[in-house]
Amino acid sequence: MEFHSQLDSSGGASGRKLIFFLLLLCVPASGFSQSVPSTTDRTSEIKQLYNLGRWDDVVQAVPESPDESLDLKLYRGLALAQLQRWEEARAAFEAGLLRNPRDTRFLVELAGIAYRQKQFSVAKKELRRALAINSSDDYANNFLASIYFLEDNLEAALKYWNRTGRPQLADLTFDPPLKLKPLLLDRAFTFSPGMQWRRGQFLTTQARLSALDLFPRMRFDLNARPDGRFDLGFHATERNGWGDSKLEGVTSLLRGLPYQSIYPDFYNLGRGGLNWLSLVRWDAQKRRVLTELAAPLAENPAIRYSIYFDGRNENWDITNTLVPSIASRAGLNLEKAAAGAKIQFIEDGLWRWNIGVEYSYRTFRNLVAIPAQAALFFTNGSAIGLRSGIARSLVRIPERRFTLDANASGEIGTFFATPLGRYGRVEGGVTANWFPRARSEDYEMKADVKAGRTFGSVPFDELFVVGFDRDNDLWLRGHPGLRNGEKGNAPLGRNFALLNFDVDKVAYNNEFFTIKAGPFLDTGTISDPSGYFGSPKWLWDTGVQTKIRVLGSFEVMLGYGKNLRDGNNSFFTRVSR
Repeated sequence: MEFHSQLDSSGGASGRKLIFFLLLLCVPASGFSQSVPSTTDRTSEIKQLYNLGRWDDVVQAVPESPDESLDLKLYRGLALAQLQRWEEARAAFEAGLLRNPRDTRFLVELAGIAYRQKQFSVAKKELRRALAINSSDDYANNFLASIYFLEDNLEAALKYWNRTGRPQLADLTFDPPLKLKPLLLDRAFTFSPGMQWRRGQFLTTQARLSALDLFPRMRFDLNARPDGRFDLGFHATERNGWGDSKLEGVTSLLRGLPYQSIYPDFYNLGRGGLNWLSLVRWDAQKRRVLTELAAPLAENPAIRYSIYFDGRNENWDITNTLVPSIASRAGLNLEKAAAGAKIQFIEDGLWRWNIGVEYSYRTFRNLVAIPAQAALFFTNGSAIGLRSGIARSLVRIPERRFTLDANASGEIGTFFATPLGRYGRVEGGVTANWFPRARSEDYEMKADVKAGRTFGSVPFDELFVVGFDRDNDLWLRGHPGLRNGEKGNAPLGRNFALLNFDVDKVAYNNEFFTIKAGPFLDTGTISDPSGYFGSPKWLWDTGVQTKIRVLGSFEVMLGYGKNLRDGNNSFFTRVSR
């Protein structure tokens, strides 16, 4: 009996699954018994003893000696492994590897021992070393891919399976069945029956399905068939109507009640992937109505359009952000309405881009203690702007569960009011994301670097804001964006640079709730050429936060932040989809 035919992770189901995949993929039945060249009669005799299962005789016939040939060292290690004398087998393989560091047979066998002892990280390390020497080793590629598959790391598994021309797909199955139109689903999944399913196709499929915004939880699986091919299984929670149940619908609608808000959201209307998302907020200091319709264009999930309207009536207190500061309150009322449309193109799993247009009108009223020289910022009138953006995945290391993504956006437009005129705006960032553990999202580290700049004269509502505000994504979580319920407490300006670093640990998880907690660090700067806004110093904030995901449909954030510059403390909360 060959050694890998016994690989079962000490009787566990995962080991049996691994062997099933290795056998199904037509890999040689044993990594511990790969063909060894027979150059002498003694080697032939030892090989015969091994094939007869006389492993004790092999060990006795091949004593531990530095003078033995590499082939005999290999058979000695194989026989010791069959006898489950792991440390002696490891020593035999390491001795062979020491004699010839480029003999990948010993690395593969060391990986097999590590696997049997449930040391999966060691097994993967040895297999990667072997593949660094011989990247076309089918057995090592399939062995490594199978381990990643068992760890639910499908992208890494496909990376190595693809080197061997596998897996080949036969059919696509859905469990549970989905309500989205079959044509949309067919176009979202990039694969052809009977053909190899490649890593790039997986990433493109994942990107198209994510863009539909219908599947808060989804998982892909490969189900083996007797003919050696696989069925691709898709398991997902699908958003339909206002929720999968009355409880989910009511909870999602009312999730913003602590902020005097409701979120009327409706998904997959007409089964065509049409989503209607809205926000209604009646807070007297910051009223807002936002509504958006988004759907695939011409039933193509790779192209998505959206149409939106955003109306605000907000009171701003800029006493702490106006430079130079004044003793009395400085504030204003802003009324703004904006309407626009955007088309997004998902080219593949690595990059996407969009283009859109927006018309806006703003009115500033009840200006208090605003310097006359700053009147330019508070010019009433309308504007039209053309917008474009691009997002690109720069680095993907699926074995390490690390990604580095970049995005950039730009806008050019015109204000139809004197003395304002043409303007420009650019913004971009890089996001690094890492899950340190081989499987699950138990730990997560994320670093986000952003920067932005405007060109030309822009009104007050077009300034960047760095601080914590539920309507803002440029966070300095020790700088609260509200003062007495009014906006304007966080630094503003035309140019900014910002870094956010978060560490999250899953503290509790069940069918209904997932709770993550961890520390964060924010740092950045913001400036304005006018001298009336911005911050003269580099800003530093730190603190801790908790994220509670409810029913997979929305997330509640609770946090504590400390401004390291002035020592002020703040608590913040947020609810997001």
